Amino acid sequence: MISSLTHRAALALGLLPLLPAQSQAPAQNAPEMATHDTTPTFSSATNLVQVPVIVRDKQGHAIGTLKKEDFHLFDKGKPQVISKFSIEKRGVPQHALTATQDAAISDKTASSEKTASVMPDRFIAYLFDDVHLNASDLAQVRNAASHQMAASLQPTDRAAIFSTSGQTTLDYTDDRAQLLATLLKLQPRSKLDSTRDCPPMTYYMADAIQNRNDIQALAAAVADISSCASLPPTTPVSQLEQMARTAAARAIPQGDYETQLALNTIRAVIRRSAAMPGERSIVLISPGFFLTNEFRHDESTIMDLAIRSNVRIAALDARGLYTDSTFDASQVTYDLTATRIKSQYARESANLDGDTLAEFADATGGNFVHNTNDLESGLNRVAAAPEFVYMLGFVPQNLKYDGSFHGLKVSLADPSGLNTQARRGYYAPRKMSDPKEQAKQDIEEAVFSREELHDIPVELHTQFFKVDDDNAKLAVISRIDLRHLHYRKEEGRNRDDLTVISVLFDRNGNYMSGYTKTLEMRLKDETLETKLRTPVTLKTSFDVKPGSYLLRLVVRDSEGQAMAAQNAVVEIP
Repeated sequence: MISSLTHRAALALGLLPLLPAQSQAPAQNAPEMATHDTTPTFSSATNLVQVPVIVRDKQGHAIGTLKKEDFHLFDKGKPQVISKFSIEKRGVPQHALTATQDAAISDKTASSEKTASVMPDRFIAYLFDDVHLNASDLAQVRNAASHQMAASLQPTDRAAIFSTSGQTTLDYTDDRAQLLATLLKLQPRSKLDSTRDCPPMTYYMADAIQNRNDIQALAAAVADISSCASLPPTTPVSQLEQMARTAAARAIPQGDYETQLALNTIRAVIRRSAAMPGERSIVLISPGFFLTNEFRHDESTIMDLAIRSNVRIAALDARGLYTDSTFDASQVTYDLTATRIKSQYARESANLDGDTLAEFADATGGNFVHNTNDLESGLNRVAAAPEFVYMLGFVPQNLKYDGSFHGLKVSLADPSGLNTQARRGYYAPRKMSDPKEQAKQDIEEAVFSREELHDIPVELHTQFFKVDDDNAKLAVISRIDLRHLHYRKEEGRNRDDLTVISVLFDRNGNYMSGYTKTLEMRLKDETLETKLRTPVTLKTSFDVKPGSYLLRLVVRDSEGQAMAAQNAVVEIP
């Protein structure tokens, strides 16, 4: 659907060797250090449930002064121990990064200097739900988006445009003209239009009749058939009911198809966004859409993916200002009783459609804007990240691996004047997680972040030399202090494994290539005490073209699970 997703797909084809197998050689003859080079790939799963929470004051401003003990977290009504707690301060742009480019020995090496460059630090994917948007609403939000992008996008922003139909896409770029031109290509793509059928049947009404055995919805459809079909008055009610059920059976797969298409695209855009190095958000522009019970597990899985990938989903209800009394006048109706019942269902459906958008925003720490005709202002609000987001994590007690739904509730010890926005629930996994997968997840999150970590003392240096006018060699040199790592004593050796990942992104934040270097350490006591007084130096090389690049270095040790992460901007003339 989205060709650029291959960046992320390429990362998921293998396994990252975080914990290499122990050497079969006798301990006394085993080398003290050994390195292995691989290409980094990521895959993750864990039983840790993460719950983003936004706390706002009476004026609607997010606050970031609360502590772990200020929160209470409940899973199916049972209090849980908050084992992970952090405060994420978002929306703070990093307009420039610096990196040291060291002089090499040869004549062709760049001289030592500190280079500052404006590089992207915020990535916004505008996702237009062209499958559910009608022509009028789409025209209005398209116009609002063109104004909002022109006025609000900064030099360090990169924007992309996607559509739920997959027929209009533009990967992340800073080309404003290209963004505006792509907006003009958007048009409604819905194939569900049964309002002129006899009886008229919406997806929500069809679900009520077929899946929930709603007698009132069936009666409304029967009343419509009695008026719209050329049937004799003596037609048996059983025949009319069968016609209504048949119409519902036709509408269900069409509605299912469009819902599944929307969910699949949201999942795909999350994966694409997760491959960008910095603050990532999705602006979902939609009238909302109805989720039957069979799609709830998919919805929860997508929320988990967004949270793990640190991708925020914000949503704008594109219907603008509406009231609960609104009824779709485009629907043909033939019976006053049916009109009254269908008006009730239209209100219910409208509320549930909007709830879907709110659930994605609540679960991932995004803003949800609805019931406003000022769509440009609404886009500004959803595109702006909340300044503070609390991340609560817990491991469910006595978790059953049965795939059941768990309702969540977050409350404050002192809620005076404060409102909370939090994830509403999750589905239990169907199998236990692997600790190695958690290690991969930790590294993946660090690689695609911009946060610098300093648990391990690391010096990062880069140097390059031009092979010719069109090609260059980029060397990444990391000097790592190994003395203060946590070692496990085994067979008279001090054991630890160090994973060092170097990843290169282009000027628009697109993943280019990466290398994993695993340093296996089986150190003797005298080595640890005397020979590691100077840092260990590791080197990785990239073949590159002239241009601007963002380099991300992540270091993690297996025993202490300490991490280091640094950024560098490289300019190759």
